[in-house]
Order: sequence, then C-alpha cells, then structure tokens
Amino acid sequence: MSKADIGLIGLAVMGENLVMNMESKGFRVAVYNRSTEKVIKFIEGRAKGRNIIGTYSIQELIDNLKTPRIIMLMVKAGKPVDELIEKIIPYLEKGDIIIDGGNSHFPDTIRRTKYVESKGLLYIGTGVSGGEEGALKGPSLMPGGSFEAWQHVKPIFQSICAKVEDGTPCCDWIGSDGAGHFVKMVHNGIEYGDMQLICEAYHIMRDYLGMSADEMHEVFKEWNEGELDSYLIQITRDILAYKDTDGKPMVDKILDTAGQKGTGKWTSIVSLDEGIPLTLIGEAVYARFLSALKDERVAASKILKGPKPEFKGDKKTFINAIKDSLYASKIVSYAQGYTLLQAAAKTYNWNLKYGEIALIWRGGCIIRSAFLSKIKEAFDRNPNLTNLLLDPLFKDKVEKAQANWRRVVAEAVLNGIPVPAFASALNYYDGYRCERLPANLLQAQRDYFGAHTYERVDRPRGEFYHTNWTGEGGSTSATTYTA
Repeated sequence: MSKADIGLIGLAVMGENLVMNMESKGFRVAVYNRSTEKVIKFIEGRAKGRNIIGTYSIQELIDNLKTPRIIMLMVKAGKPVDELIEKIIPYLEKGDIIIDGGNSHFPDTIRRTKYVESKGLLYIGTGVSGGEEGALKGPSLMPGGSFEAWQHVKPIFQSICAKVEDGTPCCDWIGSDGAGHFVKMVHNGIEYGDMQLICEAYHIMRDYLGMSADEMHEVFKEWNEGELDSYLIQITRDILAYKDTDGKPMVDKILDTAGQKGTGKWTSIVSLDEGIPLTLIGEAVYARFLSALKDERVAASKILKGPKPEFKGDKKTFINAIKDSLYASKIVSYAQGYTLLQAAAKTYNWNLKYGEIALIWRGGCIIRSAFLSKIKEAFDRNPNLTNLLLDPLFKDKVEKAQANWRRVVAEAVLNGIPVPAFASALNYYDGYRCERLPANLLQAQRDYFGAHTYERVDRPRGEFYHTNWTGEGGSTSATTYTA
C-alpha cells in the first residue's frame, strides 16, 4: 500500500472535513486521534472506502507518510499544540513539516516556528477560515512560517482551498513565523466588526422602523444582490426567513447573549500594543461583552429610562440610509484592519501583500464578499496606500453615503438605540479627516501635571518643550515623550 501525502491529527469536525476535502482532491491522507475510538468511527463511517489510512499511534502515523513527512495538527489552540509538538518531534527527521491549522495566537506561532526550526524541522502556522462547510468544500487558507516548507504544502493547500471566479486559489504564502495566524486574527476581528454592523442595522429596522423578520428578510435579500453582496448578508437573509415549528421566526426566540472565542479580543489588544485606532472592532468586542450581561440589562431596563423609539418619515428612504451607513462603516472597518496589518508588518518584519490578502479572503472565509475585490483593486492602484479611505473609489463611496450615515447615527442616538459600531466608524472618519484635533489641550494637561513636554506648531517637529504652568514646578521635565 502506498504511503500518505499528508497526516492529520485531530478528528473533530474541522479535522474530519479537511481530511475528506483532501481525499476528494486526490490526496492520500493518514489520520490519528488521541482517542482511538474516533479513528475507528471515522474509518468505518465517513472515510469507509476512501483513500484514507487510519492509524492508532504517532509512530504508526509517521510510518505511513511519504518524505518529507507533513503532519497537520487540528487540535485546540494553546497548551495542547505544544504538548503534541513535543510528542511528534522524536519521530521526525530533518526537513519534515509540522502544520498548526488551529486558531493559535500569533506570538505562539512565532515561538513555535523558532523552536521547531531549531530541531532541524519546518513549521507552518496556517489560518483556516470558512467553518465546517469551508473545511469540507474549500476554506480560505493563510499559511505562514518556514518558507522552505511551502513548496511541499502548496499543491495540497491550493487544491483544497476555495477559488474565486477566475480560478485563483484563496490561499497563498503570507510570510514568516506568525504572519499567517496574524492575518487570520485580523480577519476574525473584521468578522466581529461586520457582524456587529449587520446586527445594528437589524436593531434599527426592528426597534425603530418596527419591521417584522419577514420584512427584514426581503431587505437583506435585496442588499445581497448589490454592493453589499457577502456571505454574512446572505446568511442574515436566510436566518430572518427561518421559522420555528410553530411558524414564528426562529431569530426572535434566540436569547440575546453573544459568545466569542477570543480572536476579536486578541485583535483589539494587539491594536493597543501597536498604537493603531481599531475602534470599530473594539466596539464590536465590547458589544458582545455587554450582551452577556443579560440579567443586569433586564434589571437596568426597569430602572434606567430613555426615549421611546418613534419613526416618522418614509420607511423605504430610511432603509436606504441604513444601507449606506452599513457600507460606509464597513469601509472604515476594513480600513482599520489594514492599518493594523501594515503596522504589524513593520514590527515583525513581514512582507505582507495586502491586495493578495484581500483575494485570499474573497472566497471560502466568513467575511467573503464582492467588496474585497475593491480592496485588491485599491492596492493594485497604489501598493503604498496608507489607508483605504484615501483610495479614490472608497473616498467617493463614503462621500456619497455620508449624509445618510450621519442621519442614521443621529436618529439612532435620539431614539435610544445603541449603535456603537456605526457611531465609532463615523467618529473615526471624522477624526481621521480632522486637521486639528483637541490633543493640543490634552498634551498641555499632561505637561501641567507630569511635565511630559509638548511640541509646538511654530517650531520644527522633534523639538520638545515644557512650561512651568504654576510658577512652582521649575524647569525639569520628563525624559520620555510618547506621541
């Protein structure tokens, strides 16, 4: 019997689906799971009669692989990955490849790449997006790590990944060490933002316009046929149409508390470390935290009063205004995400290809949308683009949407409907286009109480000054200055 092209450890649903995907594309796959019952169940069930080898020990898995051996780990992120790497290494030889396909935090992938390479082996940390269906039918893949491993993994990854209309694979080499997992993390952060924006549009339609789930279904159906065409708009359309056994909308029966796995939080934390204003994604994360305070919110609703939403005007016109607000806010969300990618590329010395990243996200992943091709075009026009808002196409889109965007945020605020992501996006836009922010006063305050110094508008940048504001502080100033 011929040996397998790749081995996979971890037969949960994502692992199983990736194996089925690989086998369907002509690759022979060996599988192993810590719980051997899962191997038996898989081999005798879904994998029966297919070109898949069941193995019952790490030694047996390794013995069934072609060289260089490629082993993909689909296990829970964190300590389990480190433990598994330690168990595998003794069985491997120079040039063999370990792939982590879980949602690992990128600093862990940086550390693991260095460690595995020190053993004479190669390491890849790859983002896998698209959920269970994507894993089976074609995910978006974002590999990074030991570049030498890419030539061996590329034929498999680019065969199993999603493809855009012209056949371009939604998978390409991202960069060294943790680059792949970093890009996947930012993808997930943008996903948080997209979902929150859609939820705010739904909230406004439901509580301000008084629309039913069926009416909103029709709106999202129409939106999905235009420039907002995306996977998340599509599934929102379908969710709003879905009925429970009693014929009532299922969405109305779901408790309003949202969960999360942490990648959105990671994105927000990294943005703070990098000094990048990722305000919209941060608000999306906080909105989930707030939703989890269900009992507190129920109690507060009986004590804290606000305006009762009351819409007056043409509903169709306002729905179009919501659409414009959603599109403009979406541009800001991606603009912020890309500024974080650019900052991290400098910090970690990654040569990220921003247009290609948009193309990788164009299919297979959760944020896939027609919109992403516009980002690819923007970076094709200007590879040194510092912010998507400055691209002529996106600038034009935001300017055309701006009046409606402001109207929706204003009316939501006046009617007591929380729109943290819409408002945050608009505030970022206004802040970014503001030539003179009030930070001059802020810096004066810092200098007043802490002698933190300041720069002057009438002197060259890089010269720092301190004022003795009270006449008692003397001329000594702090030795550090942070812009």
